[in-house]
Parts: sequence; C-alpha cells; structure tokens
Amino acid sequence: MNNNNSVRPKLLIENLSKSYWVNNDELKALQDINLTILNGEFVAIVGSSGCGKSTLLKIIAGLENGYKGTVLLGNEKISGPGLDRGMVFQEHRLLPWLTVEKNITFGIKDKKSKVTATTVSEHLDLVGLSGFANAYPFQLSGGMAQRVSIARALVNQPELLLFDEPFGSLDALTKIQMQKEVLRIWEAEKTTMILVTHDIDEAIFLGDRVVVMSSRPGTIRKIIPIDLLRPRDRSSYEFTQIRKAIYHEFFTEAEEPFSYAI
Repeated sequence: MNNNNSVRPKLLIENLSKSYWVNNDELKALQDINLTILNGEFVAIVGSSGCGKSTLLKIIAGLENGYKGTVLLGNEKISGPGLDRGMVFQEHRLLPWLTVEKNITFGIKDKKSKVTATTVSEHLDLVGLSGFANAYPFQLSGGMAQRVSIARALVNQPELLLFDEPFGSLDALTKIQMQKEVLRIWEAEKTTMILVTHDIDEAIFLGDRVVVMSSRPGTIRKIIPIDLLRPRDRSSYEFTQIRKAIYHEFFTEAEEPFSYAI
C-alpha cells in the first residue's frame, strides 16, 4: 500500500463494523475494517462464504447502512447509492423485455447524466458487443449478458466499479475469458475496481492487491500485494507461491480456536 500522505485515496474505510439483529441476538458481520484504495487500483477481496465480503461491497455501493465507522469516496461520505459507483452482480439482472441498449440506459434519470446513444455504442464496443444494441437478453449467452451488465455499470463513467462474484455462474472457459475482458477494460478505462470473489486464482490474476478476510465476523487478516507483470501466467512459480500464501491464511485460521460468540 502507498503510505504517501500526499496521495489522496479514492476510497477510505476506517474502523468499519456492521451487525445484524436476529431474534434479539447481535450477529456481527464486519468488525474493525480498515482499508485504503488508491485511484486506478484493482483490489480483490477473498474470503469464505459468510465472512461479510459482499456486505462490505454493498456498504461501499450504498446499498447497506446502519454501520459504524467511516466510508469515504474521495472526500464524500457514502450514504446511499450514486452514479459515482457502478456495480456488477453475479447474475446479470437484465430486463428480458428490453433491448441491450435499453437495459444499459434503464434507470438513468439523473438530469446531470451525459449518457447518449453514442456513449452506449462506445461502451458496447468497449465490452466487445458492437452491433448488439437491439438484441434482447434471450439472444445472448451468459458471458455476453455479463458484458452488457459491465457496460451498464460503466456507462455513467463511475469513479468506482464494484464486482460481486460476477463470473460465479459461468462455465470455466467463459469465466477465464471474462476475466481477461475485465482486465482489458480496466487497462483501457483506468477505473478504480473492487472485486469480491471466492476464486483465489481470479483474485491473483486481476488484482493489484488481494485482501484476505477472516470468517465471521469479517476482519482483514492480510493484504497481499501482487507484484506480477500482466498478463499473468497462472502456472508460473511466482503465481503459485502467492496462491500458497493466500491458502496458508485460510488454513491457519481454520486451525485457530473458535474465539467469538453469536
């Protein structure tokens, strides 16, 4: 992490905790999260199911509130959804009765939005779907539908693009291709990106840093910098050593005593 105080972080999270109440019992989802993400970074977050990583992403997106701590995008506190953040979910969530173009522009009602037909066309070209503006979701493959959802998230030129397990439902080959596509888009747009994933190889392949979270309540166990040139070879010695280091964090935690109560 760059500790130069002259560099303003794109996203600043300090002492973030989040709890839910279930049958009058407090269920801690996140505890004392501290994370700084710089402009143009690609940060991947990994952790076991239920560790709170998706909750963390939803807080950043403005879809969750009632947390303790500070979450700033630039100098502004995040208090709800906004066009300065785009989000891509595991399911593409396209509306089947709308064309690709209409899906991309659906929900954009902000008068300040500068989205035009030309902008949509440019973003379809960016995700490799030039010529599909008038197609319907049923005419697209799973990978193509996710490309549309990425175009939809990017069309307002957000400061931050969030991915919540975006390729979990795709077959292995399509998943690898989509990872390459996201990397290509990131290199072209230089948008700050945060990816939540269970896939450790995916995190290493895409991320500048990998944030390893503990099991619930979610805390940050370790942040591992990925100092590998792109494109990255998943079979290289350096890649496999980073994979081992991340697995080590999970295995070490699994051997630790159960130290919290629900």
